[in-house]
Amino acid sequence: MRIPILKLHNYLLISIQTEIDDNTAIQFQEDLLNKIHKSGSSGVVIDLTSVDIIDSFIAKVLGDVVTMSDLMGAKVVLTGIQPAVAMTLIDLGIHMQNVPTALDLEQGLIKLYQELGE
Repeated sequence: MRIPILKLHNYLLISIQTEIDDNTAIQFQEDLLNKIHKSGSSGVVIDLTSVDIIDSFIAKVLGDVVTMSDLMGAKVVLTGIQPAVAMTLIDLGIHMQNVPTALDLEQGLIKLYQELGE
């Protein structure tokens, strides 16, 4: 199963609406990096509102996606992080101090505009 990646102006929007397994996470990572490369997008909003829990592998992939996107010139904003997901990320040592967050997709877009100075 693939996670849809929508393009809005120079940004990519992702709303994860399903539980993520290992294969879906790897496919998402590849799809997102390819989409950043092809579109030249400068920002990405990843909405995690529907994700209730994540395991250690998914948490690592999420951290890697943020770092890889940054290396490719796309700022990532995470939105809708549930308490259990936040606790898992910290418990696993995946700290995202420099990653902007917001409560929902709309606020995430506003945060992305601010981060990119647009």
